[in-house]
Amino acid sequence: MGIRLDYTNMMADAVGEEYGITDEELASLRPRAEEIHRRLDRQRKEGKLPFYDLPFDRQAAAGIMTAGEELAERFDNLVVLGIGGSALGTSALFRALCPLHHNLRRPAERGGRPRLFVLDNVDPAGFGETLDLLDPQRTVFLVISKSGSTVETSCQFMIARQWVQSRVAESWRQHFILITDPRSGNLRPLAEKEGFRSFAIPPGVGGRFSVFTPVGLLPLAAVGIDIEALLAGAGEISEKLYRRDIMANPAYLNASLQYLADRKGLHISVMMPYSDRLRDVSDWYRQLWAESLGKKFSLDGETVHAGPTPVKALGTTDQHSQVQLYMEGPFDKVVTFVVPEDYGSDLTVPPFPQVPALSYLEGRTMGELIRSEQQATAVALTKNGRPNCTISLPAVTAEAVGALIYLFEVQTLFAGGLWNVDPLDQPGVEEGKEFTYALMGREGFEEKRHEFERWHHGARRCLE
Repeated sequence: MGIRLDYTNMMADAVGEEYGITDEELASLRPRAEEIHRRLDRQRKEGKLPFYDLPFDRQAAAGIMTAGEELAERFDNLVVLGIGGSALGTSALFRALCPLHHNLRRPAERGGRPRLFVLDNVDPAGFGETLDLLDPQRTVFLVISKSGSTVETSCQFMIARQWVQSRVAESWRQHFILITDPRSGNLRPLAEKEGFRSFAIPPGVGGRFSVFTPVGLLPLAAVGIDIEALLAGAGEISEKLYRRDIMANPAYLNASLQYLADRKGLHISVMMPYSDRLRDVSDWYRQLWAESLGKKFSLDGETVHAGPTPVKALGTTDQHSQVQLYMEGPFDKVVTFVVPEDYGSDLTVPPFPQVPALSYLEGRTMGELIRSEQQATAVALTKNGRPNCTISLPAVTAEAVGALIYLFEVQTLFAGGLWNVDPLDQPGVEEGKEFTYALMGREGFEEKRHEFERWHHGARRCLE
C-alpha cells in the first residue's frame, strides 16, 4: 500500500552513537530475529496466532457487511459498549475513515448511516449524558466482551438494557447485539437463552488484536466504511510482513529499532501522527504496545520488568506542548511520526496585506505547512541527537490504514520475541480487576476484599 518506513534519523550516523543505532547492531540481531520468525511462522501455521489470518476471511467479512447494511437501515444511532481492545480499534478507524464530524452531519450528509458512539468508560456523567442524546427506538447497542465478565461492559449493558426495555417494550431485544466468545463466557448462554443476535470473536484472538473481527468490522461497516478495502490493505502488505529478514520486513525492522533504542535507555516510545484523522491510531497503539510488552516476567520465568512506555502526541498541536521536552529534556524517547503524503484536500492561504510580515504564506497551502512542520521537527530532533523515524502513508484510505494496523500488530508480536515476553497475555491487569470485584461485592472474592482492606487500612494521608 506504499507504506514507507524512513529510519534514517534512528541511526548513529545521524544522531550519534550514544543513542543512535549502528548497522553492526542491527546485523547482530539477525540470528535472533530469524529464530523469532521461525517460531512465529510455526505458530501461525499451527493456528496458534489466528489474527494473522483475519484479513483473508472474506466469507466472514461478507456476512458482517450484510449485517452492517441492515443496522444502517434500521437505526440512527449505534453505540459500542466495550473497553480496551473492544473499543480503541473501532474509535481509531472511525476517526480515520469517516468524515471527522460524521455524528454532527445531517442524515442525508451521512448517506443515511447511523451516528457511532463508542462508550469505553463507566463515568456516570459521560454515559448518562450520551443516553440523553439518543432516541431508544432508533438506537442499537453492540455489547462487546469476549469473556462476558468485563465489569465495565457488564455495568454498561445492565443500565442500557433497563433504559431500552422501559421505553421500547416487547421489541427491546432487537436493540442489542452481543459480540463475544463463540462457546464460553457469560454472554454466549445469555444470547442463546434470550434470543439476542450475536457475533463470535474468533478463538485465540485477543482484544487488542481484534479490530479485524466483528468487534471492529461490524460497527465500521454500519457507518459506511469499506471493510473489504480495509482487509485488502492488510492482505496486500502481508507478504512483506512474512519475510524473515529484518532488513526486508518493515514490521520486524521497526520492532528491532525500538528494541535497540530501548537498550540504549530510550524507554519511551512516542507516536506522533501529523493528521487529525490518524490521531486515535496512537490511542490504539498505546494499548497494543503497553499491554503486549509491559511484563514482569520473561518467557524464561525471570523477573525483568520489561517494556517501553508508549506516549501519544499529535502534530502540529503538540509541537506547542510536548516537543520542548522531546528536544531538550531527558534522552529517553524515540519519536515515530506517522504522515500521510496526501491529505485528501487542501486550503490555499489568501493575501493578507494588513500584516506584511505574513506575506510569505500567501499562495502556500495548509498541506504544505503541516508537511513542512513535520519535516522541520524531525530535523530539529535529529540535530539535537534525538532518534526519530517516519512512517508514510500515500493517503488516509481504508487500504492504507488497514495495512498500517496490520503492520503494527505483526511488529508487536515480533517485539515480544525481542523483549522475550509473551505479547498475548496481560496478567498485570488481573489484580486490579479482582480488587474491583471484591469492592463491588462479587461472590467468591471475599478474601480479596480482606486483602484490599489490609492494604487500604488506617488513616489516609490526605490534604484538604
